[in-house]
Order: sequence, then structure tokens, then C-alpha cells
Amino acid sequence: MRTIAEAFDSGKLLIPYICAGDPNLHTTAQIIKELDKLGAGIIEVGMPFSDPLADGPVIQAASQRALASGTTMPKIFEMLSEIKGLSAPIVLMGYINPIMKYGESSFVRDALACNVSGVLIPDLPFDEGKEFYDMCASEGLCPIYMVTPNTDDERLGQIGRVAKGFLYCVSLLGITGDARGPIDEIKSYMESVRTHTSVPLALGFGIDSPEKVKAVKPYVDGIVVGSAIVKIIAEKSALGEGAIKDEVSTFVSSFLRALREQ
Repeated sequence: MRTIAEAFDSGKLLIPYICAGDPNLHTTAQIIKELDKLGAGIIEVGMPFSDPLADGPVIQAASQRALASGTTMPKIFEMLSEIKGLSAPIVLMGYINPIMKYGESSFVRDALACNVSGVLIPDLPFDEGKEFYDMCASEGLCPIYMVTPNTDDERLGQIGRVAKGFLYCVSLLGITGDARGPIDEIKSYMESVRTHTSVPLALGFGIDSPEKVKAVKPYVDGIVVGSAIVKIIAEKSALGEGAIKDEVSTFVSSFLRALREQ
């Protein structure tokens, strides 16, 4: 498995997101392996939570389905530990409450034991979670921070100085899956963020078509797509694992082509 830094060395990345346990953990494992085979640069794996504040209805529903199927943190780690030979780094994305319930040091230890490379926690700002993030960094679990279009220059500077791996740049103010798509001022937004950090920039929220990928790719190092994939999983779940994997593969392949086209 490559490190996060090595992944970005290969060029602009597609960073797909899926929710662990939606519709079940076996299917999650199969999708992760398919995404890796297709050439995903980094794979974000969501840790389901009953109150995902930053997520829209699509990912909220996925979390509910995952929890209803019996998904727990230990089972997510068990599933990840059984996947061998991945090239794409895994980043766990979720909320701080389940991590605190699991035990912060235990979470870091067990995440590293199943080759997780990073963690992204939308409801734990870098300064409020300094002790936890310092522990992650010292143990080798890369903390990933988020910025938004209204993050002011002073705070951008503070985040930029401690950023590791990459910065997750929210494309608009709102929730995941917002149909408005990226803000018009992506170029100036990315230029502003780059003045404050040397790590790669990944853009997420509302990027749901190859056309949007083509529009924003000149300005970013990575593109995150989540709700659009999760929606496919929900729509095809009644048809079984094979149908889900095939549809996700077709969809993600179209994004990868858009990202790689000159």
C-alpha cells in the first residue's frame, strides 16, 4: 500500500467515499477492492454514526442502513484487516463520538493494525482535537483537516502549518451531496488555500458528474466523490452485490477518464 504522499506523487487523484457496512461489510470489502483495481488514488471509508451533521440525506441514510445491518467499529477493522494487497491508502472518515466511545488510543492502534493511513473527522476542528491529532501523527496515522470557502486567512494559515497528507477543501457551504455543485470561484479559492500550505488539495462536496470533474481538475490535486457513489449503492442494493459493484465500477471509471483526459 502506498502512503498518502506517494499516492499524490502519481498525479491528480480520484478519492471515492463509501460508507462501511452499506448494505453490508462483505459488499463494502468488494467495492474497496474494485475501486483499488480501477485506480482510485485514496479510498475514504465512512464510519457510520447516528447523527452525521455534515452529511446530506444520501449519506445519512447509508449510515442508518449500515448501523441497522450491525456494523460496528470492531467489525469495520476486522473487514479492513482481511483485505490484502491494496495500492490505494485508506482514510477513515467519521465523527468523534464513536471514536471516543471506542477509546482514542485503541482506535489509533487498531486502525494502524489494519493498514489505515489517515483519519478525517468533520466535527473535530484541528485546534479542539490537538491532543488526539498529535497522538495520531506521532503514531503514523495521518490526520486530515478540512477547510471551507469561508475559512479566513488567519485560520487557513494555522491549519496549513499543521496539515499533513492533504487538505480536504469543501467546495461550498452546506452538506455532502449538495446539487449546487462546486462554487464558481474554485480557482481563486484554491489559490488562496495554496498560499497557506504545501500539502495537496482535494476538493469535495457536490461533485457528481464527469463534467464537474473536468471543470475543477485544473485547480486541484484530488477530487472527492461520495454521495453519488452512495446513491448508486442504495439504488442497486436490491439487485445484489454483483450489480452494485458493476454499477459503481462503470460510474467511477467515467470519473477517472474525465480526470485523466488532457
